[in-house]
Amino acid sequence: MSKLSIVIPAYNEEGSIIETLESLYAALKSEEIDHEIVVVNDNSKDKTLSILEQLQQSIPTLNFYTNPGPNGFGYAIRYGLERFQGDIVAIMMADLSDDPKDLIAFYRLMVAKNLDCVFGSRFIKGGTTQDYPKHKYIINRLANTLIRILVGIPYNDSTNAFKMYRKNTIEGLKPFLSAHFNLTIELPLKAIIRGYSYEVLPNSWKNRKAGQSNLKIKEMGSRYLFILLYILIEKYLSRNDYLKK
Repeated sequence: MSKLSIVIPAYNEEGSIIETLESLYAALKSEEIDHEIVVVNDNSKDKTLSILEQLQQSIPTLNFYTNPGPNGFGYAIRYGLERFQGDIVAIMMADLSDDPKDLIAFYRLMVAKNLDCVFGSRFIKGGTTQDYPKHKYIINRLANTLIRILVGIPYNDSTNAFKMYRKNTIEGLKPFLSAHFNLTIELPLKAIIRGYSYEVLPNSWKNRKAGQSNLKIKEMGSRYLFILLYILIEKYLSRNDYLKK
């Protein structure tokens, strides 16, 4: 059975990290899925690190690292993607926004169909959102529509962080360019245009109960555009040099 790694970036998540990791571990243990949970503490200023040290006593599959810098959402995930040990890796959030049941469904589908990637969508039949801020919802749908039209793909939730990849797929997507939340579109868009197999499953998302979101939309617009332009340049001008071997 393929070992599953879950990479979780964490910055100042003392209010959520305990419930996130305990619920995740309980779900994976009940399904008897061989796994490791890889948390990247992104130089948190609160008690996140000390909580992780305590949780390691009760969650034997938990490994954690502190990213010394540079810091940022993308850098933290990239730090974890260099260190996971599984055959398959999923990216999840530390704020309880993602459901472990969805993770298990992704894993079962990937193994059953030998897929390179499984992507989540909150905006297809079966997908749900809870307490999604209206302004973020509008921006999300406009951005994803633009991406879908320009890249020429049916996938409608590229900005969704919740995705799963095989280890060799991650290797085939390097080097990574994104330092921040734009990594959420860099990984799937590269995978799609480079010919990696994928399917999309609905997933549920709920807004955080504790702490503050680190996503600053005003700061991210140009960064998302940079990655989108890179993807378009690769797709139309690279002469298939980066296609899956």
